[in-house]
Amino acid sequence: AACAQRFASEGAKLVICDVDQRRGAALAKKLGATFIACDVGDKAQVDAAVAQTVALHQRIDVLVNNAGIFIAAEFLDVTEADFDTVLRVNLKGAFLMGQAVARAMAKTGGGSIVNMSSVNGTLAIPSIASYNVSKGGMNQLTRVMALELARHNVQVNAVCPGYFATPMNEAFFASPEGQEVIRHSIPMRRLGDPAELGPTIVFLASDASSFMTGSVVVVDGGQMLT
Repeated sequence: AACAQRFASEGAKLVICDVDQRRGAALAKKLGATFIACDVGDKAQVDAAVAQTVALHQRIDVLVNNAGIFIAAEFLDVTEADFDTVLRVNLKGAFLMGQAVARAMAKTGGGSIVNMSSVNGTLAIPSIASYNVSKGGMNQLTRVMALELARHNVQVNAVCPGYFATPMNEAFFASPEGQEVIRHSIPMRRLGDPAELGPTIVFLASDASSFMTGSVVVVDGGQMLT
């Protein structure tokens, strides 16, 4: 939501895609955007969303691959179904959406794709093994997409957030254990505000980053240094 708000403030014509139709439609209405219900792990839905967007705006200049989930469990307790569910959204979803949008971009002269990765693509946390794997894969997907798509004038970069104050993790960081993680793992001693991530994503989507592709940009309050 914070990312979409930042793009709206820059004058972008937004299309918001999500499985959460109620919240997605409400955000789109607030921002004057279009909402399309889409499960990014389903190729038919992805292709339909991209086709609808092109029909509406004639082109796609920017894609932000932001869909992501995690299912916490100790490694020995991770089920095959949960592992598949996380990779289906986090990695397969980015692949399907990236491929479909890149095909559209190649027809209209290029564009910019920003993949949402994580510091956990490098730093491993045992209790979210499938999430770690998905984000490590996201970093490599970003690099191979950048190599393949450069000839089509499509830039592909990734952003690796550290710990941000989002609904997905707010309960953990409100706990004593979470507060301890903040004190000992983040040199800046606080969580990131989602509004602090938008400017980096907008930068990677803009002409200001015209000679960047295949980059993995870390926004983590210094966490990767610890």
